[in-house]
Amino acid sequence: MFTSEGKKIIQTEKAPKAIGPYSQAIRTENIVFTAGQIALDPSAGELIPGGIEEQTRQVLTNLKHVLEAADSGLAYVVKTIVFLKDMNDFPKMNAIYAEFFNENPPARSTIAVAALPKGGLVEIEAVALLAPHHGD
Repeated sequence: MFTSEGKKIIQTEKAPKAIGPYSQAIRTENIVFTAGQIALDPSAGELIPGGIEEQTRQVLTNLKHVLEAADSGLAYVVKTIVFLKDMNDFPKMNAIYAEFFNENPPARSTIAVAALPKGGLVEIEAVALLAPHHGD
């Protein structure tokens, strides 16, 4: 259901619950804006073990689930922003990212940051279109 402001709050158990006063995503009539996803295990709410490759895979899996809950998907992403704790991790992150966005990848910005929530190594947010067959 859309709010009076024309937005729909997206919440799915397949992705980590918000760890602050924000929504996993906001859907408007035809665009989805996701919150940044870090490598949290949705069931445990804790950062997964492993390095940048494992964390990037978990982040993109979480992002995929949020987008699907909003009647979208990775194929409809038009823009991502990647936040990296260490820019030296870029090649490894980029290789995993390419597995998820292997055709017609979205526009992307990558930014090095001093720290990420829960000590994560990578965070990714996205803007996506709705899938053509979406419904309310």
